[in-house]
Amino acid sequence: MNKSYFEVIRPGINTTFQDLGRKNLYHIGIPFSGAMDNRNYTLANEIAGNKINSPVIEFAFQGPLMRFKGKKIYFNITGNVNFYILKKKEKIKGNCYQNYILENGDELDILSTDKSVYGYLSISGSFDIESQWNSFSTNIKANIGANDGKKIEQGQQIKIIDANYKNPKRQLDYINSKIENIRVIKGTNFNYFTEKSKKNFFNKEFKVTKLSDRMGMRLEGVKIENDVDTNIKSEGIIKGVIQVPADGNPIIMLSDHGTIGGYPKIGVVISADYDKLVQLPPGSKLKFKEIDLADAELLFKLYEMETKNLVSKIK
Repeated sequence: MNKSYFEVIRPGINTTFQDLGRKNLYHIGIPFSGAMDNRNYTLANEIAGNKINSPVIEFAFQGPLMRFKGKKIYFNITGNVNFYILKKKEKIKGNCYQNYILENGDELDILSTDKSVYGYLSISGSFDIESQWNSFSTNIKANIGANDGKKIEQGQQIKIIDANYKNPKRQLDYINSKIENIRVIKGTNFNYFTEKSKKNFFNKEFKVTKLSDRMGMRLEGVKIENDVDTNIKSEGIIKGVIQVPADGNPIIMLSDHGTIGGYPKIGVVISADYDKLVQLPPGSKLKFKEIDLADAELLFKLYEMETKNLVSKIK
């Protein structure tokens, strides 16, 4: 029986298990959740040789320090991440998008993300965790998903099963690009806002604040003024919706968002830009650019094609 496991020495910041998320539960108030950056999640599993919806470890800003015990496995980390493999006689600086071997007693120290937010750890095998509603995604605010709906904690043992050793040298030459202009389509309450504010929304710069997490990203900048009603009857919302509360500072709904909301919606971030949006750390500047629905659909198809092209280049 394989008794391999990670011993968590330092849990890092907001370290959780994630996959592609859970579907068809909005009617009972459960959002999709899932990996914040779907492309980096997908690449992590592809490089490891795992099935596409296998759970990975997602971390924000600082990742975990873990000691590996058991038979050797390999792992990879995706994103813009600084990490080291600590062996008995050497310290190896790791490169993202490349598999590395871990042997009994080795430590993996994921120090930090580099001018970004989220990184992903995938292993050559499976984490021994329980799913809920056909998903391993963890939503810590609702306490649902793998690991009893909680963050990974110090002293925890993360058991590993079904380790495989196929293609241990797989890697990808890839650099994450940055984004400043976030493309959006108009929201259902776009006409609630003054003409000046509509122009400001698409022409002025906003800053990502520290009040951002997996649930939402708060922005600050020029105030967006509402001349109809700053509150509406609560109605369904989706990932990427940009709400504007009474203080005029936009909030972008992210993967763990509530399923209903009562703030007017000025726009929706297109799916093709979502991965890059969530990687903007606090202090980042961004602008919104308006496009129509047809262009948003085309851009998403191109985004999916680009991801498939990247997968094909893994060797």
